Amino acid sequence: MARERVVGLDIGTVGVRAVEMELAGPGRGGTIHRIGEVPLPPGVVRDAEVIEKGPVSAAIKKLWSSDGMSAKRVVMGVGNQRVVVRNMTMPRMPIGQLRQAAVYQAQETLPMSVDEALTDFLPTHEFVDGNGDSVAGLFVAAGKDTVSLNVLAVESAGVSPAVVDLNAFALMRAASLEHGGATIACVDIGARVTNVVISHEGRPQLVRVIAAGGQDATDGLARVLKTTDAEAENLKRQMGLSSSVPAGLEEAARTIQVSVRNIVDPVVSTLSYYGSQIRGPQISMLVLTGGGAQLPGLGQYLASAARLPATLGSPFSGVQWTKSAGRERFADRESSFAVAVGLALGGAA
Repeated sequence: MARERVVGLDIGTVGVRAVEMELAGPGRGGTIHRIGEVPLPPGVVRDAEVIEKGPVSAAIKKLWSSDGMSAKRVVMGVGNQRVVVRNMTMPRMPIGQLRQAAVYQAQETLPMSVDEALTDFLPTHEFVDGNGDSVAGLFVAAGKDTVSLNVLAVESAGVSPAVVDLNAFALMRAASLEHGGATIACVDIGARVTNVVISHEGRPQLVRVIAAGGQDATDGLARVLKTTDAEAENLKRQMGLSSSVPAGLEEAARTIQVSVRNIVDPVVSTLSYYGSQIRGPQISMLVLTGGGAQLPGLGQYLASAARLPATLGSPFSGVQWTKSAGRERFADRESSFAVAVGLALGGAA
């Protein structure tokens, strides 16, 4: 009997990506049958939030028609600075009561009214302290308008999302499939947004969304050198963080370094916060994904700043492939599909 197929749909700043998988079960991976990506015009998605529905819907339609996506169950992701994820500890109680209590506890400090938010509470572990039986977990709140705009863009393409998931949780699933139960920090560097999720044994411990990404360096180079985005992107990829800077490109090198520090410094601060406030199991490694993670030298720089080993994530390593899926088309950018793979895996949760 054939297993259910699920499509993980990732709407990014510069493109939409989808992975159709036949799932083996929770935490067990699956088989990729279809995979594809379609670029988006500049500005139609800003900071992982749909601004112009029409071009995004058109890209999704093209993705479905050109790459043959057929699964009816679709899991789409959200993840920007308008999504709040906070660590929270409460007395142990049934999950329904936990969710209600979490909203009550968080409402005074949320940057939005609870009536304007979609909320959830994800328990991570139970423990006993001076207050008795307690539950630690993550409280998630997303603006209804943010989610609605993204969902509407998908539905306008003739696709009905069955689940809306958090991009950070998708990253955790993809990385956990590759690295097992280790305590890892996943750092997904997109064009405008960087997602950080620290997980232990496949469970999230801390989530942060950073409003900085790889496109910032491209924009800076285009501005400094008075050139096109395409030429600036190519130069950025060629130069990376090399200590050997060609004559005349010193300002360009400084521009790249400043943009990278705007990503690395908040990531390191997040890791420090985890160590001092969450006090969970010690992080064993950094797993880098996303298009921005492929900048030459960035991995070494982040590893040095965080004093942790870093590796480029390969979300395809934990899954199987059909011969017709065409894995070779994406051999040079596997890590860019980490969110899409993790969203598809979420269909088995």
